[in-house]
Amino acid sequence: MTKKEQLYEGKAKKVFATENPELLIVSYKDDATAFNGLKKGTIHGKGVINNRMSNLLMRYLEKAGVPTHYVEELNDRETLVKRVSIVPLEVIVRNIAAGSFSKRYGVAEGVVFDTPTIEFSYKNDDLGDPLLNEYHALALKLATKEEIETIKKYAFTVNDRLKAFWAECGVTLVDFKLEFGRLSDGTIVLADEISPDTCRFWDSKTGEKLDKDRFRRDMGGVEDAYAEIMKRLTQHI
Repeated sequence: MTKKEQLYEGKAKKVFATENPELLIVSYKDDATAFNGLKKGTIHGKGVINNRMSNLLMRYLEKAGVPTHYVEELNDRETLVKRVSIVPLEVIVRNIAAGSFSKRYGVAEGVVFDTPTIEFSYKNDDLGDPLLNEYHALALKLATKEEIETIKKYAFTVNDRLKAFWAECGVTLVDFKLEFGRLSDGTIVLADEISPDTCRFWDSKTGEKLDKDRFRRDMGGVEDAYAEIMKRLTQHI
């Protein structure tokens, strides 16, 4: 598959056209951002880890009945994916209070929920990705009612499968962000990535953070944390 012109560059990835209009190449960068791009830096080797982890987990979720945009891993940093139109909803599933949830609602980090929560943000950098509910999403025509129900069903399936998988790795899946897209025929599929950039991973015994919070909070040991979570993944998948 030939990489042609660059179509898009985001905070963590570049997207390129190919000779097939239905297929794109995603290239993962080492750039790191936080707080809607206000904090910038580099996490060496992050692109390689996020590319590989996303691909392994997407294949794992495909077997669980969650369709994804994944097609083929091309090299350490690049993956062939199906072209999708991204649904402008960031979907956040939370099992434990942390991050913005704790700040917003005054709940101590580490409080375990009786059942997982789900929340939506309007994927719009200019507006700061504001929280919204299903009625807002419908009013803004971001997705149809049927699409939102499909997205919720897939998001909770992802949570059930990944929470159990990571528990086997000695890791607690605290929360994570997903993005979904529409194929040319309108089918909803899981897109974007699943990585330490988009998930909170805590060591099940020590509570040590093994994700981008180490970068956000200037905790140090960021590269080591990414390498550790990747090692545990490859030992169990």
